[in-house]
Amino acid sequence: MSERTDAYADACLAVARAEEQLDAIEDDLFRFSRTLEGSDDLRMALTDPALPATRRIAVVEQLMGGKALPASTSLVSAIVGAGRASELPEIVNTFLEKAATERGHEVAEVRSAIPLDETQQQRLAEALSNATRKQVEVKVVVDSTVLGGLVVRIGDTVIDGSIRHRLEQLKGTI
Repeated sequence: MSERTDAYADACLAVARAEEQLDAIEDDLFRFSRTLEGSDDLRMALTDPALPATRRIAVVEQLMGGKALPASTSLVSAIVGAGRASELPEIVNTFLEKAATERGHEVAEVRSAIPLDETQQQRLAEALSNATRKQVEVKVVVDSTVLGGLVVRIGDTVIDGSIRHRLEQLKGTI
């Protein structure tokens, strides 16, 4: 992690604390970051130095407006406007880790083919907490490449319970 990434993550954390909206801002930034990672067109538009910063910010505001807190939109706009859109996923990951550490938790990124409801997320968080002996916060990414099941990443640990992974394991035994 670079000092610049760390500084942006600290700034996001400070704003989220000041707004008293840490959980909601975490969710907004996480969702936008994963959308950016999953869309080549969006990534190209937001990282294109030929596109004026005002235009790149307008794209962010159009995508996030009404779906995210104004503070979240402002944070993403500031990062994109500063020409750091390519670093946004790393900044957000660092921010999430800092916020979780502050609460004594770990963050689990869960990839699922379908959205998980609140009850499913709570049960999954409890199961992961029991397995890791740490408090775990679940952040869900709906990922169409996951045919079924879940892929969980906690730090450097990946638990692949997806159907695709199981099929690949079966191919290896045949």
